[in-house]
Amino acid sequence: MSRFIISGGGTGGHVFPAIAIAQAIRKNEPEADILFIGAKGKMEMVKVPAAGFPIEGLTVAGLIRRATWKNLTFPFKLIGSLFKARSIIKKFNPDVVVGVGGYASGPTLRAATSMGKPALIQEQNSYPGITNRLLGKQVQTICVTYDGMSDYFPKEKIVLTGNPVRKDLIALPDHIPEAYRHFELDPDKQTVLTMGGSGGARAINESMLALLEQGLPDGIQLLWQTGKHYFEEIMNQVQDSKFKIQGKSIQSSSHPASSIQHPVSSIQHRASSIVPFIDRMDLAYSCADLVITRAGAIAISELCVAGKPTILIPSPNVAEDHQTKNALALVDKEAAIMISDNEAPTQLPALISGLINDRKKLQQLSQNIKKMAINDAADRIVEEVFKLVHTKPEPNGS
Repeated sequence: MSRFIISGGGTGGHVFPAIAIAQAIRKNEPEADILFIGAKGKMEMVKVPAAGFPIEGLTVAGLIRRATWKNLTFPFKLIGSLFKARSIIKKFNPDVVVGVGGYASGPTLRAATSMGKPALIQEQNSYPGITNRLLGKQVQTICVTYDGMSDYFPKEKIVLTGNPVRKDLIALPDHIPEAYRHFELDPDKQTVLTMGGSGGARAINESMLALLEQGLPDGIQLLWQTGKHYFEEIMNQVQDSKFKIQGKSIQSSSHPASSIQHPVSSIQHRASSIVPFIDRMDLAYSCADLVITRAGAIAISELCVAGKPTILIPSPNVAEDHQTKNALALVDKEAAIMISDNEAPTQLPALISGLINDRKKLQQLSQNIKKMAINDAADRIVEEVFKLVHTKPEPNGS
């Protein structure tokens, strides 16, 4: 029976690929023993057990990119995490250690390689962070999503595998009736799906408000995920009588948004739907004719598989501006359109209005982004993982 440690997390962009890799390992070897190592207090400590896998937590955090006293504790947390990672690895004795990025991945892979354990990095982004660039010199294999990664990693270690995506997005049918019923949308209208992640994105939300203020073009409807943090704020701004508010906590749909004292499930604008969070992304992509989103690695991989025309608005609040680099990897192949975060509120409404009626451009974007899809990424990664099971690299440090 083979034994594997998978480490990393912090965001869904790291956690969900990690779980997909674990599931693919189990598909290949049902009796495999898999242990996760994550960061205490981060989402992996909930999501991983929910997926049926055990997890150990490290007291580790990132270095804050501004002057703050909290950075004084960083070296102590890092050293403590290295010692705990070594202890876990020694006790569990894995055949291979996989790092997917995130706070816990660095100390775990550093400890593993120093102990002579075979190790693999799964790099989601087109521009790797400094931790993975350093670890790339120590691990045996680096699974990447984009071409041209030899600028950052040893060429002989790189394998193009793609990012694992949810199975329900593969071979996704377009415009299925269930999708329109689920979101209470009009199947005879074109749908613009807009989202800024589970937390939401202020620039994207402001852009959608501007689009509504100037009036949606005829034949267009929105499926708008505001993010949980912004939903009440958006609801309070949407007071136009054309909006019908629905939800179990609402006594009357004639109440203006500002009078609602409790959360609601959604807001309907004619045929459009405004929601805090979308849990059926397969259905959302199915009815989408155009997608507006951030440029996170997993979102891009899903869009490639779904083959959706996309406008990317990279978040400016990420390390080393990697979302812009992710977006440019698509823009350079005419597979997406990019607009900056600060330009979105003023320029995005007109861009949407023009693009949604340009069928030729939408088709071109769809065809080009589909060419970048890798549907079997998890299987490709696991193939590389199993290649390392019987390797015995030399320890490269203490």
